[in-house]
Amino acid sequence: MNGNAGKQAALSSASIDWANLTFDVTETQGRAQAVWKDGAWSEVTFENGPYVQLHMFANVLHYGQEVFEGLKAYHCKDGTVRTFNDRANWERISTGSRRMMIPEMPYEFFQQMVDVAVQGNRAYIPPPEFCASGAALYIRPVIFGSGPQVGLHASKEYIFLVMVVPVGPYFKDGFKAIPGEVVGDYDRAAPQGVGDVKCAGNYAADLLPSTGHKKRGFPIGLYLDPKEKKYCEEFNGANLLAITKSGAMVTPDSPSILPSITNKCLTQIAKDRGMTVERRPLALETEVENWAEVGAVGTAAVICPIKSLTMGEKTWTFSEEAPTLKGLYDALTSIQHGEAEDPHGWSRVVSMD
Repeated sequence: MNGNAGKQAALSSASIDWANLTFDVTETQGRAQAVWKDGAWSEVTFENGPYVQLHMFANVLHYGQEVFEGLKAYHCKDGTVRTFNDRANWERISTGSRRMMIPEMPYEFFQQMVDVAVQGNRAYIPPPEFCASGAALYIRPVIFGSGPQVGLHASKEYIFLVMVVPVGPYFKDGFKAIPGEVVGDYDRAAPQGVGDVKCAGNYAADLLPSTGHKKRGFPIGLYLDPKEKKYCEEFNGANLLAITKSGAMVTPDSPSILPSITNKCLTQIAKDRGMTVERRPLALETEVENWAEVGAVGTAAVICPIKSLTMGEKTWTFSEEAPTLKGLYDALTSIQHGEAEDPHGWSRVVSMD
């Protein structure tokens, strides 16, 4: 089936067990693609199939010059397909591109890439009735250095892909509290490094530490700052957000933390509800006794409540029901699913014509 045929397929018509989607790869129709060469981006095309041809000396394979993003699209009950806050993703990938010396692009170009990928894979967008269980079309924009080279310098050519995959909840039980462990033997980022950039290598460095704490029964790990091993940074692939016993929301402030779009949206919703919101350095052992609820927040999980944090012989426990975080989760997902007012204009309807 060619790209045009993919665009004409019926919404949510793929032969998929929607009720049992996991956060894993399902082969789809194809991806949107553009190439940067000779100082300009090419036209956007829809390419069928899951494989990309690369020169064996492509920059990304040797020096990791790459940035990526993650966002979602939803088939809503009113029949529309909506992406969520993709302008914020464009802003973040633009910041990352500057840091990694990758060519930038206008928002309209980024938006076109997202739309072409979603339109061409319309059959793979989960039906509206499965949104409540965490099903969505996960969208992964990736830009990487594709030019062949041996010397260490910025690539002269780049490939920009937007691929999609239908997914279920990141944690299989959805909004259900899990135990966490404080990572003590490894750092997720270096001071003045690229911890605040969504780039190649940042997550590979977490593979060994996360494998260790998962074997010990902790599905998630919390990193501390690399300099003093005192201040909270973030979980393996998600920001930390806590509700204090007085009802305030707190989240760490650090130049090494990835600026989570989900975190920003949740803090805005909290402010709209009149909650006190504080973004500041959080010394774990000084602050943790005052936390009633803790969550790991990000695009994939939205919010995953944390029922405990263990550091050596110490374990701190928090509300498993996490009622305040659950209220924020419901408010955000209702906007994402097109079921609630969107006062900040985060959602965008993607034309399926």
